[in-house]
Amino acid sequence: MRSALLPALAAFTSAARHQNFAHAAEELHLTASAVSHHVRKLESALGVSLFQRHARGVALTPEGRLLADAAGSALAEVESVLDSLRQHRRANGVRISVLPSFGANWLTPRLRRFTEAHPTVRLSIDTDRSLIRFEEGGPDLGIRYGLGQWAGLTSRFLMDDSLQPVASPELAAGVDTVDDVSKLPLLADISPEGWREWFRAAGVRYPRGGTVHTLSDSADSLNAAAVGLGAVLARTRLSAAHLADGRLVRLPGPTLPTRYAYYVVHPSNRQPTAAAQAFIGWIEREAVEPRG
Repeated sequence: MRSALLPALAAFTSAARHQNFAHAAEELHLTASAVSHHVRKLESALGVSLFQRHARGVALTPEGRLLADAAGSALAEVESVLDSLRQHRRANGVRISVLPSFGANWLTPRLRRFTEAHPTVRLSIDTDRSLIRFEEGGPDLGIRYGLGQWAGLTSRFLMDDSLQPVASPELAAGVDTVDDVSKLPLLADISPEGWREWFRAAGVRYPRGGTVHTLSDSADSLNAAAVGLGAVLARTRLSAAHLADGRLVRLPGPTLPTRYAYYVVHPSNRQPTAAAQAFIGWIEREAVEPRG
């Protein structure tokens, strides 16, 4: 829709809600004739009548009702987002972008410690597998897993990781050697390093047929392994809680250091706010604490 029609759409939405041009005009701080003009402009652009006009006022046509339902919902959603962004900036907020697996398995279990140390800071956590853009209005910070270099971003090393084979206690029963691991159904995610590299480090031939199932996220692969779907080569940082509560157990074989690591990133063209700096300091301390 052309941007020139947006004021007309706003006027129509208000008029449709009130079923009255005068009440819509009062809400929008316009005159009733201005609201009528906006509605007629919209009707002309669409080629349909949106209201039936009569002596006692106006009533929506079927076409008008269809547009009113869609426009009202869309404008309410936009207003909700705008209000959330305003609240975020007003309330000492920090918006952070993280991968779902990192958020669920490492960050979220620790967040209570941050809120206790910084009770006035309001966090907004975005979990997304894509590399979200840090443009104006976007996240203040991100936690990324990679080599530490991303265009337009300043990165600070957070922590490294390693890979270890794990499985449910039931599947792991009777698994005593790396050869035994190679006979299990193997799960994989889309991480850049996996079973092929691990078996090479273990000195064992990569099993014929390779992985049986592939999941798009590390959190999903951990949960799939916990219910016995197969063994998974898990990141040590992300699997600690599953191992601690017995949902997964460690299998025989080496621990393989990863080439990638975790970094805190922020746009190079703007300094982190005081609240964002507080979060950076806190998460860097968490990264070196030996606790889950």
